[in-house]
Amino acid sequence: MTEVSQEEFLHKLLEVVSKLSIIAKTQSYRFKKKWDDYLKPLNDNPHVIRNIPLDKEKFLNEIDYRINVLKNVEQAMVDGFYTIKSVLQTLYNQYFDSELFKNDFSEEDQLVLKYCVAKEILGNLIQFNKIDHESVPLKFNIMARNYTLIKIKGQTDTEILENIKKLNITDVSLSDLNKIMEEIKSDGIISIRKKGKNQFYVIRKELILSRKGRIQYSNVLQSLVDFPTLFWRSFYNIRELNVTPDENCTYRDFLAKVLSKSATQGYSPTHYVFVNLIKYYEKIKENPN
Repeated sequence: MTEVSQEEFLHKLLEVVSKLSIIAKTQSYRFKKKWDDYLKPLNDNPHVIRNIPLDKEKFLNEIDYRINVLKNVEQAMVDGFYTIKSVLQTLYNQYFDSELFKNDFSEEDQLVLKYCVAKEILGNLIQFNKIDHESVPLKFNIMARNYTLIKIKGQTDTEILENIKKLNITDVSLSDLNKIMEEIKSDGIISIRKKGKNQFYVIRKELILSRKGRIQYSNVLQSLVDFPTLFWRSFYNIRELNVTPDENCTYRDFLAKVLSKSATQGYSPTHYVFVNLIKYYEKIKENPN
């Protein structure tokens, strides 16, 4: 791991903040434009990521300004989480029951899309799914996590139960799960067999849209469904800060502990880093040491 001086770290932090500022501005603009083009009639006020204004010289030279910018970054990170939540809640609470959806897609494609959207978003964003269990109905969430495994080799009820426990979904019993899987069977997505004492699930209908459905999905919905994964992987990625402060850095041990979290991509570690960088510079401001 690269060792850096206090000044080198500050410049590296500026580079990361500048990157995040650009991502927040460009991604938020594209997201809102696409939202307004299609989903505004259902929800005209989705959560959006705030901008992160940045004066690079002031960031380097004025600690009060630096702290305020870091607070803005931290708040933008929270915005990102709730923007993704807005997408899921609007789709599952409003869009999938709307005339807009029913007019744009056939009945068969409507069913496939409800499963596909969960698979595309929650299947990619496991860390988000560990935090948020409410935005997507449980049967779609279960298939988002388990569809590929069921497709490849089948899964027993106990295997699926263990998988969803890894998402911190711990209030579902085996009996509850079997009832949910019966619903999924009724949708024609899976078949159920016996394997010893367990229920065993295999894919009956693959989650593939019709040709017309794929074209329509690409035209009206795909960019909104792709947004959470693209944003998550770019914005919640600050591995450039995975450096070691040298022995002369102020409050070195605290800073080193904070920066070690930047090695991991995702909302929780990234948010942790910026919350604690705010504390770090507030501590320096109060007691420069």
